[in-house]
Amino acid sequence: MTRHRVVALLNEPQSPFELACAAEVFGTVRPELPVDYDFEVCAEQPGPLRTTTGYAMLVEADLTALRRADTVVVPGWQPPGDPVPGTVLEELRAAHRRGARVVAICTGAFVLAQAGLLDGRRATTHWRRTAQLAAAFPQVQVDADVLYVDHGDVATSAGTGAGIDLCLHLVRHDHGAAYAAQVARSMVLPPHREGSQLQYAAPPTPADADESLAPLLQWAVSRLDADLTVARLAERAGLSNRTLARRFAQQLGTSPGQWLLGQRVNAARSLLEQTSLPVEAIAARVGLSSAVNLRRRFRTAVGTTPGAYRRVFGRDQDPQAGGVAGVIDGVQGVGEPAGRYVTHIT
Repeated sequence: MTRHRVVALLNEPQSPFELACAAEVFGTVRPELPVDYDFEVCAEQPGPLRTTTGYAMLVEADLTALRRADTVVVPGWQPPGDPVPGTVLEELRAAHRRGARVVAICTGAFVLAQAGLLDGRRATTHWRRTAQLAAAFPQVQVDADVLYVDHGDVATSAGTGAGIDLCLHLVRHDHGAAYAAQVARSMVLPPHREGSQLQYAAPPTPADADESLAPLLQWAVSRLDADLTVARLAERAGLSNRTLARRFAQQLGTSPGQWLLGQRVNAARSLLEQTSLPVEAIAARVGLSSAVNLRRRFRTAVGTTPGAYRRVFGRDQDPQAGGVAGVIDGVQGVGEPAGRYVTHIT
C-alpha cells in the first residue's frame, strides 16, 4: 500500500513546537502500528532556517516537495499577516487543485487565507489572532472559540496544542478511532478532543479541586451499557441537574447529554473497528438500545452508516473479544467533549 505523504511547509522564524505537532503524529515510527505516513519538510529556500527559539534547522527540500504531498501542513507562520511570497501561494493552490489536503496549525491559517483557500468557509486560529484574521480576510468566517475546523480538503486549528488535536483528528479520519487512540496513547495524550470544544475556559471564579468532573466521567465511560441519564449522572456526582450542566459547560464546553451521546458513538466506532459483533449487539453494549437508534445517531455524528464505517476501518476481530472498556483505549477526561462535530463540514 502506498503511504500517505505529509509535507510541512516551513518559514523562518519557524515555531519548533507547531512543527513538532505534525512531526510527532505523522512522522514517528511506532512498533505497534503499521507505518502509513511519510513525513518531510520543505521551504521556499532550502538551507538553514531560523526558529523562534534561537537555533537553526536544516531544510533540504524546496517547494517542489509540495507537488508530491497528499497532505500539506503549514505549522504556523511568523509574523502572521505579513505578505506570503507568490510562489508559495501558487504551490499551495496547485496542491489543493490536484486534491491534496491542506492543513494549517495556529497562524498558518493566515497563509491559507492569502491563498484564497478559506474564502466563504469557517476557519480558526489562535484566539489572540482571530480578530486580526477576521479583519484582514472578511470573506473568511472566523470562529474564535473552537479547537479546529475540518472541511475535508482544508482544515485549520487554534494555537499550539490544538494542532495536535487536529492532527489526531485527521489520523482518526484516515485510519479509524482505534488507530488514532494508539497514536495518542504513545504520546501520552487523551485519544480525542472534538473540534467544537472551546479554545479556553474562563469561569468567573476558580473551580475547587473537588469540582473536577474527571471521576464522574471515568465512572460513566466504564458503564455505557447501563441506563445512564443526566439525572443519574447528577445523582452520582451529588449535584442538581442544573449544577451538573453548569460544570459540564465550564469544564467541557458541552452538555451532559451531548457528552454522554458522544462517548457512546465513540465506543460504537471502536467496536465496529475491532470486533465482528452485529450492530444490534453493539447498540446494546454502548447503551443506544437498538440498531435503529445506533444507525441514526451514528450517521448524525460520523456522517456515514455503521456498516459503511466497518467496511472501511474494520479489523475482523473475534466477536467475543472484550467489552467496551476493553476496546476503548483511554478515558475521555476533562476538557474532551465528543460527538458534537461532524468530521467534514458540507
